[in-house]
Amino acid sequence: MANSSRNRKILFAKRPQGMPDESHFKMMEEEIPEIHEGEVLIRSLYLSVDPYMRGRMSDAKSYAEPYEVGKPFIGGIVGKVTKSKNPRFQEGQFVEGRLEWAEYNVSDGSDIRKVNPEWGPITTALHVLGMPGLTAYFGLMLIGQPKEGETVVVSGASGAVGTIVGQIAKIKCCRVVGIAGADDKCRYLTEELGFDAAINYKSAENLRKAVKEACPAGVDVYFDNVGGKVSDAVMSRINFQSRTVICGQISQYNLEKPELGPRVAGQLLTTSSLMKGFIVSDYAEHNKEGLIQLSEWLKEGRIKYRENIVEGFENTVDAFLGLFRGDNIGKQLVKIVD
Repeated sequence: MANSSRNRKILFAKRPQGMPDESHFKMMEEEIPEIHEGEVLIRSLYLSVDPYMRGRMSDAKSYAEPYEVGKPFIGGIVGKVTKSKNPRFQEGQFVEGRLEWAEYNVSDGSDIRKVNPEWGPITTALHVLGMPGLTAYFGLMLIGQPKEGETVVVSGASGAVGTIVGQIAKIKCCRVVGIAGADDKCRYLTEELGFDAAINYKSAENLRKAVKEACPAGVDVYFDNVGGKVSDAVMSRINFQSRTVICGQISQYNLEKPELGPRVAGQLLTTSSLMKGFIVSDYAEHNKEGLIQLSEWLKEGRIKYRENIVEGFENTVDAFLGLFRGDNIGKQLVKIVD
């Protein structure tokens, strides 16, 4: 049981080689911090764990600064303002931001935004109406540019981003094929989210054949969250002027040496196709537009979601490691307190 007068936080203990485990994290306790003029104290309610965090555990050059050993992890948190000396935020307001993995955070307001409970449950600020939702929206709409009747393939389709990508593609009247790693995940995609087909890449005897059967007209848009052999199979079916959106490569994150795979430059050349990587902050100027559209689809019931909620701050690390075990369908969250 947590001591209500203390603040627990999770530190990055050491850099992993391959798959991280509990030894790469450290729990510490300290006094709940006091705030100064212009600051707010935030009580964490829900904490997000995301695959991109694995990349920040490495000191290799990337789009984000690596986590510092001995310092707290940083991630998406929805919390409640419990004290305020900042006129922009009042006590009792819900906020979201990239904050420390801690039960309490102090902010000057520059790294948080207000959460509007009228748009949806506050947890959605960490997925459909937050970073994953905007990632799906920007990647598919601005890079993938799906057209009616086209075939859109999504890898990592049962995760927080993939589920939204597929549903937006259905809104745009596309044929949507999801690729996931379990039969229950595939059923969720087709039976609950309306995907036209789903492939279990772990049980498919011949993945290229499975992709061909699910995509008889070829692939026009590929939204890639996974990389590796899954992407090799999809890339073999791309159409003329197809668009491949590189969002994540979760199959590669814990490898000590990168896999040697097919070289796709020739396919891109002969099909006059586009392949583009991106991160959500590339399109930050469109955040308001994206959130308004996503909230409208959510209210209309055109976008559904599922949350996999792990209870207890002390279980945060296991929830994060569960991403790489494939524990979650939909968004993986940690509930800190009601």
